[in-house]
Amino acid sequence: METFTSGGSVMKVALIHDWLYVYGGAERVLEQMLGCYPQADLFSLIDFLPPDQRDFIHHKPVTTSFIQKLPKARSQHRNYLPLMPLAIEQLDVSRHELVLSSSYAVAHGILTGPDQLHLCMCYSPIRYAWDLQHQYLREAKLERGLKSVMARAILHYIRLWDSRTPNGVDAFMAISEFIARRIRKVYGRESRVIYPPVDVSAFALREPKDDFYLTVARMVPYKKIPLIIEAFAAMPDKRLVVIGDGPDFERCKAVATANVELLGYQSFDVLRDHMQRARAFVFAAEEDFGIAPVEAQACGTPVIAFGKGGVRETVVGLDEPVAPGKAPQAPTGLFFAEQTVAAIRDAVKRFEQVRDDLTPTACRNNALRFAPERFRAEFTGFVEGSWTRFQAGERVDGWWLRD
Repeated sequence: METFTSGGSVMKVALIHDWLYVYGGAERVLEQMLGCYPQADLFSLIDFLPPDQRDFIHHKPVTTSFIQKLPKARSQHRNYLPLMPLAIEQLDVSRHELVLSSSYAVAHGILTGPDQLHLCMCYSPIRYAWDLQHQYLREAKLERGLKSVMARAILHYIRLWDSRTPNGVDAFMAISEFIARRIRKVYGRESRVIYPPVDVSAFALREPKDDFYLTVARMVPYKKIPLIIEAFAAMPDKRLVVIGDGPDFERCKAVATANVELLGYQSFDVLRDHMQRARAFVFAAEEDFGIAPVEAQACGTPVIAFGKGGVRETVVGLDEPVAPGKAPQAPTGLFFAEQTVAAIRDAVKRFEQVRDDLTPTACRNNALRFAPERFRAEFTGFVEGSWTRFQAGERVDGWWLRD
């Protein structure tokens, strides 16, 4: 167990992440958290990262839970959801003074004592157990029958367990105001908003745009990719390029028309090239934050998005009211109000009329707000401020609201 110095004092740090098997949005945040505290000990329910994908965790050893050794844990770990509260509570961080949880499921439920400071980077309370339960059951085809009863009982148990977990967290960080509201609703706690890091330096501004629209996503139901395709199928004079694969790929193929090009999974270079050349990026999901729209803006590409969730904080909508006391910002996109074919069609038609008002430079400048340097400064500032107050015996929860 390694230590490092913070503000003149030595801390032993534990960093807990839900699970490690892919490099996704939460793992990008974890990467920066480890960059801030590289000597932290790393814990996770499971670790199935291949050897060639361990750079982002600095090739650190990972302490895992008993789920790591259960049958098919590598490919079907989500089936062990009922065991995850028990599993996370068995990870022993009692020797660490500072505990940082990186949580979108159960990591924030790690057990800590009164002499330990526990700060949680919360991507969301468990979505499918709380306000998105009915959507989850619908998409999983678990609305009726014995399996539905079992699933509902398990989610009820998860809610009961999750209701006690805020008691073990000294302070929450949220990845957006949208998630801060969900934390307030579910846990009854305030949180400090620290937007996730986006590697905007990997995307270059390109001002000339080609004559096509783009959407990029893993094809899972809530991303609504078939809906976007259906909208463009009804606009044969508009070209749509779709990058990504997943469970909904066959459904996307079934509704695609001649003006829709399905590229499937593509390398980063191909993805970036299309983001730079696209006339606009179309986004129909309700996301907690949404990295792809920020990446598109980093290329100077405006965004046409469903106007709910974190995207309302990362895209400057055309004709959006200016908040009191804040300077107006140049628009970088426009929103549609419903996840329907008609709403997307209307938004694209409106975009065609106003696209000269959404400049590549404004899009790029807006994306720069989410650079990793900004995340690291805000994250370490929050941790150091919390630690200072904790050492002084002051209340940590909500200190940023009082300062």
